Amino acid sequence: MMLHGANIYKYARELDCEPNEIIDFSSNINCYQPELAFNIPSAAIVKYADTNYTALKNTIAKEYKIDAKEVALFNGATAGIYALMDSIRAKNVYLYAPLYGEYQKAALKSKKNIYKINRIEDIDTEVEEKSIVVFVNPSTPEGSYYELDELFLEWKKKKCTIILDESFIEFEGHKSLRKQIQDYKKLYIIQSFSKFYTCAGVRVGAIFTHKKNIGKITPPLWNISSLDAEFLQKRLSDAAFKRSALEMHKEQKQQLQNILKSSNIFDQIVESDANFILVHTPNAAELFEHLLAHKILVRTCGSFDYLSDEWLRFAVKDTNAQQQLKRILLAFS
Repeated sequence: MMLHGANIYKYARELDCEPNEIIDFSSNINCYQPELAFNIPSAAIVKYADTNYTALKNTIAKEYKIDAKEVALFNGATAGIYALMDSIRAKNVYLYAPLYGEYQKAALKSKKNIYKINRIEDIDTEVEEKSIVVFVNPSTPEGSYYELDELFLEWKKKKCTIILDESFIEFEGHKSLRKQIQDYKKLYIIQSFSKFYTCAGVRVGAIFTHKKNIGKITPPLWNISSLDAEFLQKRLSDAAFKRSALEMHKEQKQQLQNILKSSNIFDQIVESDANFILVHTPNAAELFEHLLAHKILVRTCGSFDYLSDEWLRFAVKDTNAQQQLKRILLAFS
């Protein structure tokens, strides 16, 4: 069972090839990946970083239209998830599933009581007062965006601690609930920068929350390298990157949708508001092996609640990768 995407190193060993020989459709990283022109100042290596990462927080605050005092930085969004679960005293956690599997692991590690809500079929299921609710929006693995205003009001009435993961929200410009953190102190927004800003190897993630919460979740000193902070600050400030990324995403996603549809392999292709597409076929296991034999890796979804390995997820990639996918899919059908 595939617990995460992007495990190209494992499959490269199985195929006896180099990882860069595999076309990785399992990894939902932005397909716009320009060559880097990144000069590393010697001070970024020699000196200790600013323990508060002031410049980076100011850049993030400007980009996401919040206050820099509402930003906590972590060595990746996943590290932030674990730290946040540890910091919240409430014991009951409601996971709107399917969702990113590390939320359940973090809740278990923090000795929480876990309850799951099938958000696809039973999204209006009642939750207990003063519990923790976790919702990924746009969701994974199918990329659905939810208008959460009504549900958000219900959670607030019950004084729930609300964890919203908006790590894929940049791709199609949907409404964020970030501005609500000033009015509702029990709201936490998880923000990964890896996905849209094409930097999974740069380990920086954030939690956006009311400034009074920041001290409770502040990580250890220098938990982010100076190089990671320097890179992300420049990438976030690059308006040309964002414009080109959005244009390419739109074009490549439409291309991928057309390829999947024209293959006539899938009996269901789920409409997505993110940079990946979920599909269903009873022949998913055979298709996975067929693609892998041609050094194309896709994400199986049997590890997600309420799904099975008959579901596969394809991340949006560049034209060259997607044309190779098209050729291999035609050979299967």
